[in-house]
Amino acid sequence: MTVRTKVELYCDGACLGNPGPGGWGFLLRVPTPEGPKEKEASGGEPGTTNNRMELMAAINGLIALSRPCDVDLYSDSQYVVKGLQSWLEGWKRKGWRKADGQAVINVDLWQALDEQAKRHRIIAHWVRGHDGHVENERVDRLASQAAKALQ
Repeated sequence: MTVRTKVELYCDGACLGNPGPGGWGFLLRVPTPEGPKEKEASGGEPGTTNNRMELMAAINGLIALSRPCDVDLYSDSQYVVKGLQSWLEGWKRKGWRKADGQAVINVDLWQALDEQAKRHRIIAHWVRGHDGHVENERVDRLASQAAKALQ
């Protein structure tokens, strides 16, 4: 049996206007006997939406993991959390269509997130944004700085 590393992934997206310049940021935290190891990263796009940046934060955080892990993913985006918890499997069964028959918005990113999710065991957790959650505030700053750099 392969033992998977347990990882915390905090992710957030930001957009200055919607659409507008956007940014994403993530923080990975891996517990070790010497104390937690952390990795953070951010990036952005000049013309995008908040939901796309929320997805990009999660995707890039998962890509940064070099091997399959047990991931506790924390996001203030209901879009990302509900997508991972319940919508994704139904969309795939329906050929990437929603319950009303319409195409899934941001399907390219949902498919990319699905590919990354296949590598890991993910439990998605919603956290209230801008409510003093230390790690969420940290990734919000990363995402906001990345968006502002594109103005």
